[in-house]
Amino acid sequence: MALALDGPRLPPAAGGAAKQLVVFLHGYGADGNDLIGLGREWARILPHAAFVSPHAPEPCAMSPMGRQWFNLTFRDAGELVRGVKHAAPALDAFLDAELKRLGLSPRALALVGFSQGTMMALGVGLTRNPPPAAIVGYSGALAALEALPGGPGVGPAILLVHGDMDQVIPVDAMFLAREQLAKAGLPVEWHVAEGIGHGIDGEGLRLGGAFLRQAFASAGH
Repeated sequence: MALALDGPRLPPAAGGAAKQLVVFLHGYGADGNDLIGLGREWARILPHAAFVSPHAPEPCAMSPMGRQWFNLTFRDAGELVRGVKHAAPALDAFLDAELKRLGLSPRALALVGFSQGTMMALGVGLTRNPPPAAIVGYSGALAALEALPGGPGVGPAILLVHGDMDQVIPVDAMFLAREQLAKAGLPVEWHVAEGIGHGIDGEGLRLGGAFLRQAFASAGH
């Protein structure tokens, strides 16, 4: 039985029933409170979206006050792949439950990750069938490209944003992910944030909101 996740939520700014669901996946050592504020930033551009930012399932080994999707030692090349696979069932169950609670279809979903959360957003989002409308990944990496449901051309819209001064996950990780996704037939939009380290700047935030609005529109939501 996958551990039940929970975290802070924001209802649609316009009031009434949600027409879209945006799920934030935080980074290593943070928790759901770290990203839920992005929902307030995007409320005007996505007035009918509900936002939720679940706390990752495990206490963080390096930051007792924070959470982790999976442990990181940075010594084992395979730990990203195993970690995403280990954490995926709990996240999948949470996404299914939230969509059911809001009465929304799988295509009304978008995943927005930061750092380790981006690894989860890509790892889980690319294997869901039907796929979510969009995946936005900040300062992250692609752990592994599993077999994709439905073949090329039916995946989610994907935007990757990365700072060129990131010393935690180098910007090369974004270019590598873009190449791997393109080979799998998944077009990727991307943006390099000049002078930005391991974080999200105002331009990255603006691009993410606009990208989600367009992706929901294209998916009929």
